[in-house]
Amino acid sequence: MNPVNLHIVICSTRPGRSGEAIATAVADIARDDARFNVEVIDLADVNLPLFDESSHPMMGQYANEHTQRWADIVARGDAFVFVMPEYNHSYNAALKNALDYLHAEWRYKPVGLVGYGAGMSMGARAVMAIKPVLSALKLIHTADVGVSTMMTPVVDGVFTPSDPFILGTKGMLEEINKTHHAIHPLRA
Repeated sequence: MNPVNLHIVICSTRPGRSGEAIATAVADIARDDARFNVEVIDLADVNLPLFDESSHPMMGQYANEHTQRWADIVARGDAFVFVMPEYNHSYNAALKNALDYLHAEWRYKPVGLVGYGAGMSMGARAVMAIKPVLSALKLIHTADVGVSTMMTPVVDGVFTPSDPFILGTKGMLEEINKTHHAIHPLRA
């Protein structure tokens, strides 16, 4: 079987974010698994403006270069892990905007969620809030992992994963792999 092209998406775009360090830890775990080709995608680098296409994303008629570039990135991914902060009991605006730009490129691909936040919810409310959007886009939610940045902080730009985080991430990757192979025929 061919390796799964796994995109780990850093969803926060703010300066001083924890997501980059957490995504690095997820990527390191995934790279140790030969079933995956790993690419880290940073929404700060993608730098999408607020949705500015005149056609509905269902049409796939992208007028802007930034939209086509984003569509190409998403299209080459077989599966995704969104490393996403919890802001005000939900997920962040940059992720919502990135999801809304596209339609067909998301369909029938598995997604794992790594939610994080400073409180004890460990990003769980962000994970719950995004699930209806994933369903509407036909992204298949497989599993999620939570991180309390108070209990496991990012120090000097480095996130040192705990044993439960490592086990949870490996379990999420297992589910992503199984789901990818089960639903891949739907994308044909």
